[in-house]
Amino acid sequence: MQVAVRVDRVTLDTSSNRFVVILKDDVNGRWLPIVVGTTEAQAIALQLEGVSTPRPLTHDLMRNLLESLTVEISKIIVNELRENTYYAIIHLKLNKKSQEIDARPSDAIALALRMQAPIFVEESVMRKAAVIEQANEDKSEPDFERPFSDIDQLEELNIKLQKAVREERFEDAARIRDEILELKHERHQ
Repeated sequence: MQVAVRVDRVTLDTSSNRFVVILKDDVNGRWLPIVVGTTEAQAIALQLEGVSTPRPLTHDLMRNLLESLTVEISKIIVNELRENTYYAIIHLKLNKKSQEIDARPSDAIALALRMQAPIFVEESVMRKAAVIEQANEDKSEPDFERPFSDIDQLEELNIKLQKAVREERFEDAARIRDEILELKHERHQ
């Protein structure tokens, strides 16, 4: 199953000085952080802001080539996460023929934004790597009225995760998310 997402923003992860694109699943309240290179972050951010450059950048050139050949992008899918590396597929259409092209998610996203193509993430990728937004009630800080020993290890990790997200330390958030998943797996065995 594929989940429709939108590009929420491009931000700098202050803990690693690396750029992160945030894909947002508005239906389920999840976001997926993907580390991207500086050039791709710039290409995505410029498109989000509607800024045009005097000369075409690489993704603009790709769009121009596809449009001149009357090729459309029907969608892009972030389809796999393997060894902390995301993979994507660009779905192209030309005269009722379809073609799938392997791509880095950052390039696929930059191109999808330029061609106004929908962006999807496989549910299996979202389950592995997405961070779930907390409800409106603030669960980001522990309840200091309770003795610390009463705070469950899982709850403590969730608090740390929300703090890392709030501070835009996305690599730390991903590491903490992995710890949460491992702990949940251990508890269900």
